[in-house]
Amino acid sequence: MTATSPSPAVLLLDAAQVAALMPVADAIPVMSEMFAALAREQIYLPLRQIIRPPEALGAKGMLGMMPAFIAGSAGNGAGGDNPPVYGAKVGTFFPGNSTLGKDPHQGCVVLMSGETGELLAIMNAAEITGIRTAAVTGLATRLIARHDATRLALIGAGHQAHWHLAALAAARPLQHVRVASRSRASAQAFVDKEQPNYGFTLEAADSVEAAVCDADIVVTVTNTTEPVLHSAWLAPGTHVNLVGSSTPRHREADTELMARARLFVDRRESTVNESGDYLAAAAEGRIGPEDLLAELGELVIGRHPGRTSAEEVTLFKSLGMGAQDVALAAALYRRAQTPSGENVGVRAAI
Repeated sequence: MTATSPSPAVLLLDAAQVAALMPVADAIPVMSEMFAALAREQIYLPLRQIIRPPEALGAKGMLGMMPAFIAGSAGNGAGGDNPPVYGAKVGTFFPGNSTLGKDPHQGCVVLMSGETGELLAIMNAAEITGIRTAAVTGLATRLIARHDATRLALIGAGHQAHWHLAALAAARPLQHVRVASRSRASAQAFVDKEQPNYGFTLEAADSVEAAVCDADIVVTVTNTTEPVLHSAWLAPGTHVNLVGSSTPRHREADTELMARARLFVDRRESTVNESGDYLAAAAEGRIGPEDLLAELGELVIGRHPGRTSAEEVTLFKSLGMGAQDVALAAALYRRAQTPSGENVGVRAAI
């Protein structure tokens, strides 16, 4: 009879442990490696599956299934000889959570060995989603925004805003940030909470137009279904990151901006199937698949130059994908095995 070797202990990470192990600035190179691996076809990434029960059932929110496979040594963390991994985010999206003081994104990320299939870890999905999403925005800004960009307009003051402010501060030497939200009071509350963490000035704006009028970088992290950002408000040379809208029903930018800007995406297949910003402008005949100039991974590996002049308006449409969650989970798993991970107080269950 052949003896079986014991399975590894399953690592459990809650939100606080994820945040302690992986600051947003540290996650930017993890996302860079992941996008490079995606561009080199070292990642298998099906489209996400959205489960939206009929309204007649009284269900709130929706459930998303986002799986991925990352090949060995293919950008799932810190370089070097990384083993292959399977993983998936099983996440819910409840827009109404913001009014309850809760993150709209909930759920878990599960990580399995790509060699034996054994379960390695279960991690808090809300924290991973926030960190990896902001890290991707930081990466896109490093690759596409003007090198002298120092003025940020942050549209939205919810859970994603906290991580994105950290990511943008890591991506560019910010000097001034204007924040706009549904109300000036919520923007001011965000500014009051975050200002002690930064040496540059944060300011609450009365409107989105006032926030973006002289911005070099714009980030939208809203739950809106209708455009809140209009092309006419943006100066030449602005770089825009559209982050909040991730379904065909949601959009943050008007059609004029989508048609005016040089467009970059996390993944073409996801954009043409899931992005409300893209689909609305395409339905009006203003843009098509040929206008999606490059995926972020193509910029990382130098296959596309990105920005080509200081005057052009550039736009990165972020949708998010399971490979981001799995890559960050793999990096977290490795960090948890180090002495610094032990100091965080990570938990393992047999």
